[in-house]
Amino acid sequence: MRSLDLSPLFRSTVGFDRLDKLFDAAFREASRDLSYPPYNIAKTGENQYRISMAVAGFGEQDLDITAHENVLTVRGQIQEQEKDVEYLHRGIAQRAFEHRFQLADHVKVVGAKLSNGLLEIQLERQVPEAMKPRKIEIGAAAPRPRVVIDSPAREAA
Repeated sequence: MRSLDLSPLFRSTVGFDRLDKLFDAAFREASRDLSYPPYNIAKTGENQYRISMAVAGFGEQDLDITAHENVLTVRGQIQEQEKDVEYLHRGIAQRAFEHRFQLADHVKVVGAKLSNGLLEIQLERQVPEAMKPRKIEIGAAAPRPRVVIDSPAREAA
């Protein structure tokens, strides 16, 4: 396995402490077989995304979608196998699977639907108001308060 030195990156960035965990997870996932079932990831708007997975033969009861922290996990396992069926050719795999998708901060799952053998998961980046960029006005320096010191000579007059 290849080792990456990210120290030059950390000299010019702030707050990317999880970057090493992200790379570690990516390399670990790359070693697994991620070709089944096939899937697409699409950007459908400025802050909207969609993951489409081809899950032919799976029903809603056979699929489990879980979002925890910044990881979206999609699992599939056929609950009830067909009984008394002898397959002459079995081209639809229907084998169990598990996919993990690392989500960026503030990306939330907003919905999922199963239609015509495609599982579609809608995601949206929901940045809180406090995290959105805001304009900082540059104002004139506040005037310094004037301090008047009473002198004893002034009191005598």
